[in-house]
Parts: sequence; structure tokens; C-alpha cells
Amino acid sequence: MPPFLASFVWIICLIVLLRFDPSRISRFSLALWLPVIWMFILGSRNPAQWFGGELGLSAQALEDGNPLDRTIYFVLILLAIGVLMSRSFKWSSFFTHNLVLTAYLLFALMSACWSDFSLIAFKRWFRDLGSYLMVLVVLSDPRPLEAFRAVLRRISYLLIPLSILLDKYYPQLSKQYDEWTGAGYYVGATTSKNMLGLLCLVSGLFFFWDTVTRWPERKERRTKRILLLNTAFFAITLWLMHTAQSTTSSVCLVIGCLVIGAAHSKVFRRHRGLLKALIPASFCLYLILDFVCGLNGSMAATVGKDPTLTDRTKIWAFLLSMHTNPLIGTGYQSFWMGPRLELFWNDSGLGHINEAHNGYLQVYLELGLIGLSLLVGFLVASYRGICRRLKSSSSLAVLGLALWLAIVFYNMSEAAFESGLLYTVFLIGATALPERTQESVQSAVAFNDVNVAEKLPVLPLEAAGTRAAKWFEY
Repeated sequence: MPPFLASFVWIICLIVLLRFDPSRISRFSLALWLPVIWMFILGSRNPAQWFGGELGLSAQALEDGNPLDRTIYFVLILLAIGVLMSRSFKWSSFFTHNLVLTAYLLFALMSACWSDFSLIAFKRWFRDLGSYLMVLVVLSDPRPLEAFRAVLRRISYLLIPLSILLDKYYPQLSKQYDEWTGAGYYVGATTSKNMLGLLCLVSGLFFFWDTVTRWPERKERRTKRILLLNTAFFAITLWLMHTAQSTTSSVCLVIGCLVIGAAHSKVFRRHRGLLKALIPASFCLYLILDFVCGLNGSMAATVGKDPTLTDRTKIWAFLLSMHTNPLIGTGYQSFWMGPRLELFWNDSGLGHINEAHNGYLQVYLELGLIGLSLLVGFLVASYRGICRRLKSSSSLAVLGLALWLAIVFYNMSEAAFESGLLYTVFLIGATALPERTQESVQSAVAFNDVNVAEKLPVLPLEAAGTRAAKWFEY
């Protein structure tokens, strides 16, 4: 099939999916297109790259950025602020109920003062603030569960088929080559195979979770169509994950699906406390086995992989030898710039990379032990919040558990804190639904009855803003 014809078929299929999606909700708020566009960018490429910009790295480009990117990010952020203001969002209540997260964001903002690139650090902090605003746009919707589902569906509908289209018919846009071995690999609509794997991780977790939560209603005609579509996209996502060859994302997808399946099993539904204890215990056990016994390297060697985890252990050792400020770091997203970037590229012999391939190490380098402690505190507080909401059999809380475990494991070999698609979805998935009428909530949340959810009364804007602050409480 010629590329032009394949592109035409893709556009038609996309229009049909968006228009005749069996899970499509009525009265879809136009404001939800803001997080869709934002997460589309996070999950693929910057706007300038879509309009012909280079996907490669250069020290000057990392510092200067692109005017088109800045303009689009700025407009989206202003629109998100406008939406929240129109909904009378209660900022003071939000900050009060999210002290750890607020402290982390404020410390990151303060770090621009001691950064070698203060203006760039502030610009990046402001840009990443947009992710939090997009989260609040979704949560302040009168029907946050359905808004969340609609946003993630649209992201998957847009990016998964587009990645396949680019891989198959436009390899000049999606194929990259390893600078050392020359081996080629496809990146789809993203900028690297790890980003493609992360996109598949988010999409796969969503479709698996949506299928499991809708399974009790599988005999209904509408639900059957939704489940069929979910199964098709989940299979396509798995195939794309295989082409991405991203081991970290594949492992995290398996872990997340196991958590979702366990949470809906009879055993763990009767013993929620056991599930809540097993999840952090499994991560702690992994840390002990890894640091004491070298679990990652041993497993990689067993299956014929590089025991250095594709030079990640060498990367970590070199970065720690650079001796940044242990308490406050180099400033928010300021490590991979200037002399430090040139030093790593020229002296490490590990290639032109711009991340630590470990989210915790990345935060330590940029914000020091203080920033890392605040991040860990936020993860602990968020997990406690998810567990509290799990008592009410919230389906969103179950996804929150899977995303929580996925992100803490993912950041052991990749850097996905501070910004990015997985982190943004985690912020949404780790929240609770608003409390409306008790019976309606139990029906809509526990059994995922979309028809009931669509009949729920729309809250006044002021009430929606007040409750949105509570939904985001960790």
C-alpha cells in the first residue's frame, strides 16, 4: 500500500474511532482536549519536531529550546488556568491538602536560584507545571472517572496506530540507529525506543484495567463492543511493545497487569490489607536483592543480556563521580547542560545521552537529598492515599496501585519523574472520585456503569472546584 493511501486510511479509521467509539460519553467537555493535546506531546514529540525539527541531541539545542514549543506550551498552560478559574477552583484548599507535593514543587522552583542556568531552570519548571494543571482539568470535570477514561482512550487512539503507520510506511521519520553498533530500531511517533515502550506501557495498562473493570457487565451489548475494542488495542499495543524492545516497559506492564488482576481477584478483594502490604514489600525486596545480590545484572546475564544493563551501571558510576552538591543539587533540570553535559559526552565514553537512566538519581543530581526526600515523601503519601480510597472499591484506586508500582520500578532504570506521560497519568490515576450521592457513586465506581455515571447530576462550578482539591489529596 502506498504511504499516501495508508495515511488516508489511518485518518479515516481515527475519525471513525472518535465518532463511533462505543465507550464515547455524552457531553464530552471541550476542555478535556487540553490534556489530550498536552499528553499527546508528552507521549510523542515536541511540536517543533513534528514540523520538521531534528530528533537528535545537541548541547546548544538542549539549552535554547525552541520558540514554537515555548509558544504552544504557554498557550496550553494559559488555557488550562482559564478553565480552572472558570470552575472556581479552590487553590488554597488544594495546597493545604497536598503539603508534600506543594513543598516539592516549591523547592524545585527555589532551586532555580542556585542553578547555573536560572532562567532555563525556571522556564522548564513552568513548562512542567502544565502537567499538574492538566491533571486538575481532568479531575475538576463533573465526571472525573469518565473524563480520565476518555482522555487516555483518545491518546491511545491517536498515538498507537500513528506509531505503526510511521514504522511501516515512513521509516525515514521513525527509524533510528545506535551510534555504537549501527543497529536500527523503530521509535514510532516518539523520539526513542524507550519512549515508545513507555507509551505502550501506559496504553497497555489502561486497556487491561478498563477490560477487567468492565468484565462483570460483559453480557451487555454496549459493553461487548467496548471489550472487543479494548482487546484489539491491547493486542496491537503488545505487538508495538515487542517492536520497541524496551525491557523496562515490558516488565512494568506485566507488573501492573498482575496488580490489577490481583486487586480484582476474590482473595485480595476479601483481604485488601494483604494487597496493600505486598506491593511496597515487593519493591523493598527487589531493592534488597538488587543492591545486595546484584539481581538486575544476574538476571540480565542469565537471559543473555548485558549484565551492566546496557551500560546503565557505568552511567550511574560516572555521574556519582562528578560530585554535585549532595544537599541541594544543581538546580531543577539543570544537570544536563553546559560544562557537565560536555564533560559527560566527552569523557564518559557512554554516548550522547541526556538522562541518568534512573529517576531517583536524576532527582538527586538536580535537587539533592532534600529534593529526593520530598519526592520519596510524596510517593509514600500518595500510596497511603490510594490505599484509603481502595476501601471503597474504587476502580480508579486499583489503577492507581498499578501505576504506583509501575512508576517506582520504571524509575530504577529510566528517568520518568518530574514530567512525562507516565508521571502525568500516575498523578491522575492515583486520585479518587468525588463524593456525590452515596448510592450513585457506589454504582458508577464499583460496577463502572457508564450510563449511571452519565445520569449523575453536574456539580456547580464552585462545588466542582472545591471537591477537585479534595480528590487530589494524598
